[in-house]
Amino acid sequence: MSDLDDKALRVWLARTLSNFDGIVSFEKFAGGQSNPTYRVSLSTGAYVLRRKPFGPLLPSAHAIEREFRLLYALHPLGFPVPRPIALCEDQEVIGAAFYLMEMIEGRTYWNGSLSEVPRTERKAYYEAMIDTLAQLHSIDVGTAGLTDFGRPGNYFARQVERWTKQYRAAQTEHIPEMEKLIDWLPKTIPQQSRSSIIHGDYRIDNLIYAPQTPSVCAVLDWELATIGDPLADFAYLAMNWIMPVDGRAGLSGLDLEAEGIPSLDEVVARYCAATGRDTLPDLNWYFAYNLFRLAGIVQGIKRRVLDGNASSAQAEAMAAKVIPLASAAWAEALRAGAGN
Repeated sequence: MSDLDDKALRVWLARTLSNFDGIVSFEKFAGGQSNPTYRVSLSTGAYVLRRKPFGPLLPSAHAIEREFRLLYALHPLGFPVPRPIALCEDQEVIGAAFYLMEMIEGRTYWNGSLSEVPRTERKAYYEAMIDTLAQLHSIDVGTAGLTDFGRPGNYFARQVERWTKQYRAAQTEHIPEMEKLIDWLPKTIPQQSRSSIIHGDYRIDNLIYAPQTPSVCAVLDWELATIGDPLADFAYLAMNWIMPVDGRAGLSGLDLEAEGIPSLDEVVARYCAATGRDTLPDLNWYFAYNLFRLAGIVQGIKRRVLDGNASSAQAEAMAAKVIPLASAAWAEALRAGAGN
C-alpha cells in the first residue's frame, strides 16, 4: 500500500482515533523536500500524517515536534492551521517520529502566476496571502503560550550562525559565493525592531485556499517556525518578485499589471498598513540572507540525495540549485553594499 503500511501504525491509529475502523488507503502528497506527508483515508474521513525522514538526519532538522506544538498553539487562536490530533515520538511505530492532523480540503497553487484563476481575481489571492502573514506577525507570543519557542532577540545573527552550521554539516564541495556570504553576513546584521512568530517558509504553495473564495483556510509546513524578526518572513515572500518565473512562486519576468498580480511596492504597502509600519528597510540584505538560507536548505537536500534518503522524486533536481542560489545570494549582497 505504501512505505507506511505497518501493523503498528494501525494499532496506534486505533488507539488514537475513536472512529478508527481500518485504513482505506494511504497516499503520499506530491512535493515537499523535507518531511514526507501522507493522506490517510478511513471510511469515516481523511487525516494527514507527517513524519520525519527515515535514516540519519542533520542536527535540529525535521523538527516535527515543534511543528505539532505550534499547530496546537495557533489553532485555538483562530489562525488558519489544521487541527493537530496527536504526536507520536515512538520511532518503533513507523520508524520515525510523526504526527496526525486534520485534513483541510481546498485549493493549493504551485504556480505564482495563478494561471488557473481568473485574472480579475488574482490580486485578491495575493492580498489574502499578505493579510494572513500580517495576522501571524500580530499574534501575541505570550497569549499563544510560545514565549519559550525561540529567543526573541538577535534573530538574524543566530540564524546566520545556524544555517552556516547546517551548510557545513551537509557541505559536499567548495562554493566561493557561500564562503563570501559566510564571511559577510555576520558583519552586516541589521538591527531588529520587532519580534513575532515567524513561519520560516511562507510562500503560496504552503497555503490552502478555500474551495471557492480567495481566502486562506490553512497555512502548512511549519518546520522552520520560531520566534524572530518578522522581516525574515516578509522578505522571504517578497523574494518571489525578484526570482525568475520558473513554474513555481517566482514572478520576475511577468507583466504583473497585465496578469492582475500586485507589484512588490503594493505588497509592501499592504503589509505595512496591516502591521502598523510606516515603511520597510531596504530589502537587499534580507534577500541575500534568505537566498543564503535557501542554498543551505537545498544543500541539505543534496546531502540526503547522496545518502539515499531524500523524500521527493524531485530532490535530485532541487539539489542542482545550490550553486545558482549561492550566486544569486551574493548578487543581492553586492546590491546591499558587499565589497564596498
